[in-house]
Amino acid sequence: MTTVGEALVHLLESYDVDTVFGIPGVHTIELYRGLAGSKIRHITPRHEQGAGFMADGYARATGKPGVAFVITGPGITNTITAMGQARADSIPMLVISGVNQRESLGKGMGFLHELPNQRAMLQTVAMFSHRIEKPDELPIVLARAFALFASRRPGPVHIEIPLDVMALPLENARREPADAPIPHPSPEAMAELTRQCLAAERPVILIGGGAKEAADDLATLAEKLDAPVVSTTNARGIMHGHPLLVPASPSLKAVRELLGDSDLVIAIGTEMGPTDYDMYGDGGFPELKRFVRIDIDAAQLDRWPAFMPIEASARETVKDLAAALPAGRNARSGEARARQTRDAAWAEVGSRTQGQVHFLNTLRDTLPNSLIIGDSTQAIYAGNLYFDHDRAGGWFNAATGFGALGFGPPAAIGAALGQPEATTICIVGDGGFQFVLGELGAAVDENVTMIFIVWNNQGYQEIERAMVEVDINPVGVRPSAPDYIKIAEAYGVPAERLANINDLPAALLKAKASKQPYLIEIDENLIG
Repeated sequence: MTTVGEALVHLLESYDVDTVFGIPGVHTIELYRGLAGSKIRHITPRHEQGAGFMADGYARATGKPGVAFVITGPGITNTITAMGQARADSIPMLVISGVNQRESLGKGMGFLHELPNQRAMLQTVAMFSHRIEKPDELPIVLARAFALFASRRPGPVHIEIPLDVMALPLENARREPADAPIPHPSPEAMAELTRQCLAAERPVILIGGGAKEAADDLATLAEKLDAPVVSTTNARGIMHGHPLLVPASPSLKAVRELLGDSDLVIAIGTEMGPTDYDMYGDGGFPELKRFVRIDIDAAQLDRWPAFMPIEASARETVKDLAAALPAGRNARSGEARARQTRDAAWAEVGSRTQGQVHFLNTLRDTLPNSLIIGDSTQAIYAGNLYFDHDRAGGWFNAATGFGALGFGPPAAIGAALGQPEATTICIVGDGGFQFVLGELGAAVDENVTMIFIVWNNQGYQEIERAMVEVDINPVGVRPSAPDYIKIAEAYGVPAERLANINDLPAALLKAKASKQPYLIEIDENLIG
């Protein structure tokens, strides 16, 4: 007899799931019945929030949905933070949880891990939440989840399985066919967009995380349009080093001037959120002339109306538009506009941020084509303002959108497991690391080749500065930190504390050569 729990594992394999993150408990052990004999690898974090963040990092690094198994009650509430981050950044994540017996639900009888209404809570953050009431629902619900991941704006999906359903028989469960049509622009829309492009004299392209799938064709489109390309945080790494690229935040005045002066702005795969476009909250983002939005999510198009909204896949739309346009223009004013904007933005960020960007450049140049995953900390804020990474999709962090502290280390572990051939670097502050210190143990268990860089500024320095700027006496921003070198040693992780920032390249190469987790601590004062 095959149980629902065993069938779940077989079905996940049919969807090419090779890794599951989770902490087994009495409310999920039936889900583990078929796991040992499967091809799916199980990773044990030290906290369910870590399971969610690992699934997130794995998804970003591989492009496949990250999967987590968590228990009902505290397991799922611990995971909600990670689901919130995935929702904000459109990351495909499948969270499968237990729940108490069907007949007990909603009655407040005091069962272990009981919640009044677990699904109602999850529906506020998940793309959808479904309870398996009967065994034969499982293949259908999984098909719905994976269809959403493949064809629409992704995000977290929650499936809960009651204890009395997990062990029920489910024979011959097979992957269900799913209708997952990807939206395409109409021929009329493409013809009009082409006409607008040909008429524009000062076009600009804005790219967000949704443009990663179109990375191969974006340079061709930009060159044919002779258009500067402004990349938001989740688009960094696309068109690295290209003369048309502006790897700077649209919250900067210099970038806003470029956009305000443009006569056509094409936004591709970006939600136009304030953490990218108005991070200072000054309301100074310019009104855009002939604003075109290309997005796979119709709801997003409604939230920031455009002169020409196009509900479509970024990959196909960019490819078709690039093919429709003639060869590049002769004026090459786009490169000059991009260069002027880069120079002005670089001057605008100031010497302190410039020093932190030089630090990031050292990471990139010493260990090229790396995954650089960050927490909310000073160097990451600097990179989100201005940084040209060399790997598409290789720069991501939680300092935008939902902004969850503690994201970096577990997400980096998930990314390293998903892309073991890449060098993975995690940048985390001394404050944020204390949210998830235990995940060092998960990195050791899996012998993950990765580098933890602890950016130590003795507390929550960004918040302290924000308090001082508005004349508030700083309170609660100086939590004491442990000795990170000793913490690393306690887990068996080699570690070193830099005395001179010039030693960083050698330390990075040593860390990579170790082929195991490695920790480097840097005092922010070394950067200047």
